[in-house]
Amino acid sequence: QVQLVESGGGLVQAGDSLRLSCAASERTFRNYVLGWFRQGPGKEREFVARITWSGGTTYYADSVKGRFTISVDNPKNTVYLQMNSLKPEDTAVYYCGAAGRVFSDPGGVQYWGKGTLVTVSS
Repeated sequence: QVQLVESGGGLVQAGDSLRLSCAASERTFRNYVLGWFRQGPGKEREFVARITWSGGTTYYADSVKGRFTISVDNPKNTVYLQMNSLKPEDTAVYYCGAAGRVFSDPGGVQYWGKGTLVTVSS
């Protein structure tokens, strides 16, 4: 069974940086699209960023563009989300997702991780 396991969440202050990791087990995601979503308190899950398995194409939500960077390490089957200049409004549970086609909303994701909590204090 496919598993996506996120790590790297925590409590930071506004302006700090954090790097999230998503490790995929038991299969490779060649030709898949991988990405990150987040769900803040009382909010719906929203798209953050996605990347093709080759790492050649990335796409970001406007709210994180210029601050977050998504990358992939193929030999390690791991996707990263480098988050810089964090803001209190970035506080959320961050989820890793994968699918065989491009997605921009949760409905397009085939596989989900369980999430990792990021809390940004002001």
